[in-house]
Amino acid sequence: MTLFNGIFPFYWQGRKPFVFNVSIIIVIIVFLTLTLSFLLILPGIRGRAVSDPIVQFTGDWETGWVAAKTSYKSFSNAVVNADIGLHIGLAGVNVTLLGNPVNQINETINYNEHFSWSFGEDYDLNYNEGLERGLPRPILYVAEKFTLNSPCGVHAQYRISSHYASATMWVAFCAWLIANILFSMPVLVYGGYMMLVTGAFVLFSLLSFSTVRNSPMCAIQFGPASLETVYGGSFWLTLATSLLCFLIGMFVIVLNYWRPKQLKAFFDLCEDEEEGGKELGEVYVNPQLVASEVLAPPSDIRLTVKDI
Repeated sequence: MTLFNGIFPFYWQGRKPFVFNVSIIIVIIVFLTLTLSFLLILPGIRGRAVSDPIVQFTGDWETGWVAAKTSYKSFSNAVVNADIGLHIGLAGVNVTLLGNPVNQINETINYNEHFSWSFGEDYDLNYNEGLERGLPRPILYVAEKFTLNSPCGVHAQYRISSHYASATMWVAFCAWLIANILFSMPVLVYGGYMMLVTGAFVLFSLLSFSTVRNSPMCAIQFGPASLETVYGGSFWLTLATSLLCFLIGMFVIVLNYWRPKQLKAFFDLCEDEEEGGKELGEVYVNPQLVASEVLAPPSDIRLTVKDI
């Protein structure tokens, strides 16, 4: 049974967490397990750098909340008190609706919807599917702001900037792997340079994502209340990772020129050299043999006397 031109009156209960998706978590775990195995099988790997590619799959690069009294469903006069949240990540938008209290008008108001703009995903198609499922009006109202044909015009900006940010984050992760490999070799200074490269690409991802805030954001109004967003935890965590990579890189480079022995000791490279020397063992030298070789004249020396 359907109402209002094919819109379903009941909400499907399958919901996606706004920070992580279970299927994506499984992919991350498998990927990190393979990466860890790769690092362990390489001889001498000592990973002392920090990288966090997981923030690519989080949904709180930009986030905002507002408490409002709003209509609950389209074609209905029901009004509810709810907290409305907007969470923007590199893969799309999550919109949450939490009743205050949760149980109102004989329903449990606790919704969370994800609208993806990743490669191979159609944001407008996800939005239209939400319309067909009869999602609450506040969720559809917020999600409509990011559609391709919305007067706000922010869809292309967020989508392109997120794709560039994601690409630079993967480049930074590859640079971090190379830095760890170099830290296992007697070329520690190049590992420091790669850590600077890692921090630079992480910083580029932040700059790419932050460009969308240069343009004015569409107003999201719920009566007198306005939903405004700020940078979320993933953004600040990525910034901290970038600064840490810069600090590690500068520390390695400076210490390589001023205290190279201490730097090798820090990365346990001196221990390998000492162990290699111990494998040769002790050599016994006979002093009498050495003395005889020094004092005894060579047997092939002949004295030739010529008349002048």
